[in-house]
Amino acid sequence: MLDSLINALSFNVYVVVIVILLSLAGTWAIVGWCYDNLRSLVLIAKAILMPYFLPQEQQTLAEKYGNWAVITGSTDGIGKQYARELASRGINVVLISRTEKKLVEVANEIEQEFHVKTKWIAADFSKGRDIYPRIEEELRGIPVGILVNNVGRMYDGPDVIGQVPEDLLWDMVNINCGAVTMMTRLMLRGMVERRKGAIVNISSGSELQPMPYMAVYGATKAYVRNFTLAIRNELAPYGITVQLVSPMFVVTKMNQYSDRLMTSNMLIPNVEMYTRSTVFTLGKTDQTTGYWSHAVQYAVMKMAPEWLRLMVATKMNSGLSADYYAQLKQDKNDNIATLTATT
Repeated sequence: MLDSLINALSFNVYVVVIVILLSLAGTWAIVGWCYDNLRSLVLIAKAILMPYFLPQEQQTLAEKYGNWAVITGSTDGIGKQYARELASRGINVVLISRTEKKLVEVANEIEQEFHVKTKWIAADFSKGRDIYPRIEEELRGIPVGILVNNVGRMYDGPDVIGQVPEDLLWDMVNINCGAVTMMTRLMLRGMVERRKGAIVNISSGSELQPMPYMAVYGATKAYVRNFTLAIRNELAPYGITVQLVSPMFVVTKMNQYSDRLMTSNMLIPNVEMYTRSTVFTLGKTDQTTGYWSHAVQYAVMKMAPEWLRLMVATKMNSGLSADYYAQLKQDKNDNIATLTATT
């Protein structure tokens, strides 16, 4: 009788211990998820409210970081809008992109509209290390306070890696990984000497899990994320802000392989709306998706285990790959029809 009672008590103790351990594990997981996904919101709210309690600490971006910004990939999409948003705040901008004609047009547009100074540098980041000495020379003497590492290369359309041209694979590595690394290194000395500055690295929601049909692109964005989080801690003692921006889908030319991604809606903002929201977060949080609906998508994705995210990514990207090939077929048929009509 006594043995049975002892065994029953022992079993109950084991059950209680297991329940407590599972509860602690669940609490830990919830706290970790809340920290990852609400931290940015709390920091933004704090930055907005702080001037009401400490008015003397309110600073403009120019006062906080400096009067000059460098933006790579700045003639289209998010990069161009970053340049416009920063210029609207009175910051002079250096535009770096591949096409001289576009650079001149964007520089003139910004000068006329916002009355700031501009400089442009034509550079093809796919060429690798050979371009950086000239960029360094062109930037000599300019006290760059903000660096926006935006330039990036995407697949022409989602595809299996064996079908992707070798040159395009090298371009993605040189542009997506090489540019963010070397431009950061180039700008660091001046920022460290002045003990202020901001480095904004544009990543992607693709950083969260492997991306079938966009394998190399997704891997390069995982690099950008890890690189950014690492140097954020390295540079914190020097007063340098390092911000990671991880957008989901935005209506830009990069996504023109699918009509579904070129229509603005609540989940897929247009580039002007997205960039206005993202620039607002600079100096307020060091990690953001840049847009409220992207934050919701990112948080939901992080709740799912990696195997489930991988399964969803496979299904989504295989569908987008089908869109891409359907568009190629349609373009081919349109070209044939045009040629036929003109003969």
